[in-house]
Amino acid sequence: MSAAGRGLVAACAAWLLLAPAVGASAAVRPPKLNYEVVRLSNGLTVVLLEDHSTPIVHGQIWYHVGSKDERPGRTGFAHLFEHLMFKGSKNVQPDQHSSMVSGVGGQSNAYTTEDATVFWETVPSQYLPLILWLEADRMASLRIDRETFGRERRVVEEERRMRIDNQPYGGLSEVVYDQTFSVHPYKHTTIGSMKDLDAASVEDVRDFYRTYYVPGNATLALVGDFDAGQAIGLVKRYFEPVPVSDRAIPRDLPREPEQKLERRVTLQEGWPLPVVVVAYHVTYDGHPDSYPLHIVSKLLSDGQSSRIYRALVYEKGCALTAFGGGNIMEDPNLFFAVAIVQPGHTPAEVEQALITELDRLRTEPVTEHELQRAKNQFARDYVVGRESNQQKALQLAHAIVIHHGDVATADGEFDIFMKTTTGDVQRVARTYFTPQNRTVLTILPGQPAGTLSVSR
Repeated sequence: MSAAGRGLVAACAAWLLLAPAVGASAAVRPPKLNYEVVRLSNGLTVVLLEDHSTPIVHGQIWYHVGSKDERPGRTGFAHLFEHLMFKGSKNVQPDQHSSMVSGVGGQSNAYTTEDATVFWETVPSQYLPLILWLEADRMASLRIDRETFGRERRVVEEERRMRIDNQPYGGLSEVVYDQTFSVHPYKHTTIGSMKDLDAASVEDVRDFYRTYYVPGNATLALVGDFDAGQAIGLVKRYFEPVPVSDRAIPRDLPREPEQKLERRVTLQEGWPLPVVVVAYHVTYDGHPDSYPLHIVSKLLSDGQSSRIYRALVYEKGCALTAFGGGNIMEDPNLFFAVAIVQPGHTPAEVEQALITELDRLRTEPVTEHELQRAKNQFARDYVVGRESNQQKALQLAHAIVIHHGDVATADGEFDIFMKTTTGDVQRVARTYFTPQNRTVLTILPGQPAGTLSVSR
């Protein structure tokens, strides 16, 4: 190849490297969602989006109740109640809900978070009336009896044993949240405690249902192959007979006080290797700072080339694995970094390495290349998510429920992320990753013996 040719190749290579940094936003932005929002007379919020790309329809109904809404002594209740929603109603036998959906070639399931409980179905589009009727029927007439309640409680308790109690490091989230929150109900996790599950009664269940599983506390998202006008007619036909609740939804959750001194905790768990956690309190989902914090999560912990994994596992070799990120939720939550200590190294060494990586964000601006890579990772996730009706419904319902009716954020957040600057990243790092806002948690192997030491 001639010198001129080599120069051309070099120039093209340089342009290809530069191209994502100067044109990514315009090139990858997904089309905006063309949705419609309707509010029924009984308070049910409905968001509809026609999408005729496939002959299916996806429906999600969000109840704005999660584990943070549980009363003291009744942790795990929202998740337990999610199970009970499949145990029959006035016109549907126990477990028949899922079998009716699968019987027409569809899928259904549910999940519970700290902030909401979500039930969903995907079916061939001609079966839209079926899933609307099923959801409306159990909203209006759930069957709650002692035998079913006792059986489902045992199922949830077994799930807890399998996922938490009998898994190495399975209780890590419980330990982190219990040690970092003092009064806000994020202090306990969604699965709840065995003691509280045992203490729950049928009367508790019925009261929970009458309080939270009502039209005014629900959002229905429909995405798929339907005519919006006809779909609204069907929604009204099935859901408007569900009566308005005569109860106010309790929203008086205690606020977590500002942490003003570093907190250091050491305890023991029956895990094979030590674990170090460095956690900071951060803001809520939808706050302007939440978007740069998501970018920080990408920089620190998205993949094995991210800062934390590369520094602790590859370069220093002090951690078996390391990860972190922001848990950005409806109420202020945590940003934390976690590492399992490699044999031959000490928790103190790992702690210092984690804090060094978080402090770097405060003292050194990230490079434009790093920021653009994080934006590209976000755009990748966002665009791939927009490929499915389920993800579109999730984004719309999430905006309405968690952003308190601000459905425009379902589209608007993409532009906010793409406009994030290196200055934004450093600003949120300086705001939240401070020593006084930090909890350092060291978990040593051994028989669980409670907290060994706490200092501020």
